[in-house]
Amino acid sequence: MQRTTLLSVAVSALLLAGPVLAQDTPPAMTPEMQAMMEAYQKAGTPGLEHGKLASMAGTYDLVVKSWHAPGAPPSTDAGTATRRMILGNRVMLEEVTSQMMGQPFSGQGLHGFDNVTGKHWGTWNDSMSTGLMVSEGTCDAQLTCTYTGTHNDPVTKKPQSSRMTTRWTDKNTEVFEMYGPGPDGKETKMMEITYTRRP
Repeated sequence: MQRTTLLSVAVSALLLAGPVLAQDTPPAMTPEMQAMMEAYQKAGTPGLEHGKLASMAGTYDLVVKSWHAPGAPPSTDAGTATRRMILGNRVMLEEVTSQMMGQPFSGQGLHGFDNVTGKHWGTWNDSMSTGLMVSEGTCDAQLTCTYTGTHNDPVTKKPQSSRMTTRWTDKNTEVFEMYGPGPDGKETKMMEITYTRRP
C-alpha cells in the first residue's frame, strides 16, 4: 500500500516535470497537490528522534545471555555489534556477530522512527531463520524503550509476539531484554544482551 502510494506520487511528479522541461515554467500546483507534497516532505525529514538514533552509532562488545527454559541458568556468549546510520540519517543499521548454542551466529536489524505514526520501529533477521521479526514501540527522552515484536514460530507455524525493552545504564552501555511465552503460555525472560561501546 505504502509503496503504491509512493509510486503514484513519483509518477505524478514525472508527469508534472514534462511541461517544466519543455517550457522552463513550473506548472501551477493545486492546493491539494501542495498539501500532499508538504505531507511527504514532513514525513521524510529526519528530526530529533533520528538524531537520538544517530547517537547510538559505534562498535560494541556484547554479552549475550539466553534462557532456554524457565528457571534454568542462562547460557552466555560473547559477540560484537556495529551500528551506523543509513538513508540520509533516517534509519540505523545494526549488524551483529556472535555465537548461539555453540554455532556461529550473525544478524541484522534496522531501527527507525516513523514521523507519521510517532512510533519507533525495528526489524530483525538472522542466520538462524529465514523469517523476519517486525516490532513497534515507544521510547522516552533517555532512549528507554518498550517494543512489541511479531515473528512466525517455527514449531507452531503461527505468529508469536515478544516484548522487548532497552535501557541505558550510562552513555556507552545499553541493556536489551526480550520476553516471550513459556511452555505454560506465561511470559518468561528469553534473552538479555549487554552492549558496551568501544572507545
